[in-house]
Amino acid sequence: MNARWQSEPKIDAAVRLLSKTVDELKFMENVEMGLRVYGHKTQHVPGEQDCDDTQLLVRIGKGKNIAITNALKKIKPKGTTPIARSLERAAEDFPPSKNARNIIILITDGIEACDEDPCAVSKALQKKGIILKPFIIGIGVDPSYKSTFECVGNYFDASKEEIFEQVLDIVISQALNNSTVQVDLLNAKGESYYSDVAMTIINEKSGETVHRFVHTMNHMGNPDTLTLDPLITYKLRVHTIPEVVSENLRIQPGQHNHWKVNVPQGKLNISFSGGRVNYDGIQCRITKKEDCELTHYQEFNSTEPFISGVYNIEIPTDPVTYLTDIEIKEGELNNVVIPSPGNLNLRVSGSGFGGIFTDKPNGGKLVKKFTEGNPSGRYILQPGKYKVVFKSRQAKQTIYTFEKEFTMTSNGTVNIEF
Repeated sequence: MNARWQSEPKIDAAVRLLSKTVDELKFMENVEMGLRVYGHKTQHVPGEQDCDDTQLLVRIGKGKNIAITNALKKIKPKGTTPIARSLERAAEDFPPSKNARNIIILITDGIEACDEDPCAVSKALQKKGIILKPFIIGIGVDPSYKSTFECVGNYFDASKEEIFEQVLDIVISQALNNSTVQVDLLNAKGESYYSDVAMTIINEKSGETVHRFVHTMNHMGNPDTLTLDPLITYKLRVHTIPEVVSENLRIQPGQHNHWKVNVPQGKLNISFSGGRVNYDGIQCRITKKEDCELTHYQEFNSTEPFISGVYNIEIPTDPVTYLTDIEIKEGELNNVVIPSPGNLNLRVSGSGFGGIFTDKPNGGKLVKKFTEGNPSGRYILQPGKYKVVFKSRQAKQTIYTFEKEFTMTSNGTVNIEF
């Protein structure tokens, strides 16, 4: 900071312009300031680094502009650049408050000099919600070092004195001003079309929920507007079926922003072909074709919107009904109809073992298993060919295993007695 920067040393230009900004902020409501400096106490000696050379000169509070400007006039650059440790200590400088926005503006002409990791420190502090993403103003920093700072926070390169003043104004504006955003839920044509969908806005660094609300069109027919902090990077979860997630969302400070999310939707209805159905509370398991993870459970005889695409449906009938490649198109209703089941009335004189099997090649599949009790009762089965296999508990030879074949039709009834 002792090197010359056009007309004067960097430290003199920085102190002069920063003092001017601090003086202007004294009129701002709900703004408290403090000052931490580093590399000002221990004289730098090649090969020796005082990485603890960082100090809070002015505690954070209201009306501290005079104290800060006086402290700035007294500091002299002497030592090294312990950025990571200064960030850690600065996080401890903020008074405890649930509603405050803790902002760090770091001004430097060099990179980390103590073999520590400012990026890791910054990310950890943001994730804990202690600070928002810091602002870093580089004063005549080598352009090749830019990537070193971008992971720490919002980096601004001030290569000249006049640019430093402009950058400082931009940083202060972004730090203090809230901005607005509206979420445009787009159809396949790219038009803002959908609404009345639950959404969650999340602080991507900390994972905390910022807003949870139902998307609403205002009286002008436009998506309602939210006021958000421009310093935070957000994640948006749109709770459609399946959910649509947008990450790394930023907003331009002082502007009205648009977050555009593609959510083209059609509708799915699942029902039986007709007649009285005795299944109770049946729910269909729906997955995306390319993904085996559960997308949604949908009840029978209900209609629900889905993101357009191709799905597989598993219906817990007896036996289970599997439907594949069910396409849902935007703006259309796909009415999926499966045959209504029939009823098997089974009457057995005593307890025993066995079950109901589908009558298909390779032995078919077990649909219902009989345990030790009496299996008499009514069984709801999908249309098809079946076999009932039964052996009395008292029978001691396999030759006393009985089989009966039957065909079940939709809404039909079959009576079997052993």
